Amino acid sequence: MTSFRTHRALVHDARLPVRRRHAALRTCVTCFAPYGFRATYHHLTLSARIPRRLEADPDALVRAVEELHEARTLWLARAAEFAAQRRAQKRAGCRAVPAPRPWWLRRYDSVGNDAWYDDPFRHPALRLPDYVRRQNALLDGADLPGCPACGDEGTAVPVPTWHGTAEVCPACALVLRPCGACGQQHRALVPSAPRAWHGIWRRSHMTDEGTPSPHWPRRA
Repeated sequence: MTSFRTHRALVHDARLPVRRRHAALRTCVTCFAPYGFRATYHHLTLSARIPRRLEADPDALVRAVEELHEARTLWLARAAEFAAQRRAQKRAGCRAVPAPRPWWLRRYDSVGNDAWYDDPFRHPALRLPDYVRRQNALLDGADLPGCPACGDEGTAVPVPTWHGTAEVCPACALVLRPCGACGQQHRALVPSAPRAWHGIWRRSHMTDEGTPSPHWPRRA
């Protein structure tokens, strides 16, 4: 079984080739990816400033895995609390998972946040620990302003569905209001020209200095 702790240690091991350390980071992301694998990896390239050429800044891999580790630690603590609550509820005869369903039990490509799955660039700008804290707070009943995912308070953007219109967050494309015609949360934001994953994996959107490349194609 893949161990996050084992591969986190490999990312820190400066004696290893940088490509091996990068592969270990990839494994850590497969173990815990709050935005889904591709969007989480893209987020880390930006937040940790992972350069296109890994040899230019191997420490960027450590920054990335530590941000992931911090978020995962917060999640593990909340998941343990939830497990204890569920055991108590089951003993009381309540076996159905109460709403809202915990955020970590939802599919990354589920309706609502499917934009992050279809286009890994459309994820919250929050650092992963901040995103986890926000989701935990919402799960605990907090009334937070703005988009549930990223907190953006901008005006929702209308997006056509097959037969109606949904509204999505202008910052992260989370579906905020379902289709007005049928009330369903269709896959409201499927890119017409999806970005190639291999380019994101190779950090074609980054420079050797660890900054976003001005030449990477962008869509409005």
